[in-house]
Amino acid sequence: MVDVGKRVRNFTLPATGDQSLSLSDFKNHSLIVYFYPRDNTPGCTREGRDFSQLYAQFKAAGADILGVSRDTVKTHENFKKKQGFPFHLLSDSDELLCRQFDVIHEKNMYGRKVMGIVRSTFLLDAEGVLQHEWRKVRVPDHAQAVLDKLKELGDAPG
Repeated sequence: MVDVGKRVRNFTLPATGDQSLSLSDFKNHSLIVYFYPRDNTPGCTREGRDFSQLYAQFKAAGADILGVSRDTVKTHENFKKKQGFPFHLLSDSDELLCRQFDVIHEKNMYGRKVMGIVRSTFLLDAEGVLQHEWRKVRVPDHAQAVLDKLKELGDAPG
């Protein structure tokens, strides 16, 4: 489990671009890690597009973005290319990172109980410390709220 104010344990997962990415690859940068249920679904597509539209502003504020779901890297590659996402998508098919961030929960899908990713976003600082979390995210205006919080934290004395 991750807790606000605590350092997040390093992780390494397969990613788009035929590579593996680790938390340690983003030292000296803030990092937005957003978990979403599934590639090519309406809400997940909109969320990715919203982060994409603000990507230059996230970069200017010193942050990078990673999207995470249980989909395969191949599916991620197609989704990223189709949508033109400028950031990487990580494949967590074993749910290791999902469990570390406690985003796998029982959901009701068309009257059936299933275990799935609850849309969640986490803001880590340049030291890998969790600064803020959003759970049970509603997509509209979410990416802007994350950017606003990033900028707020960047302006904080410290």
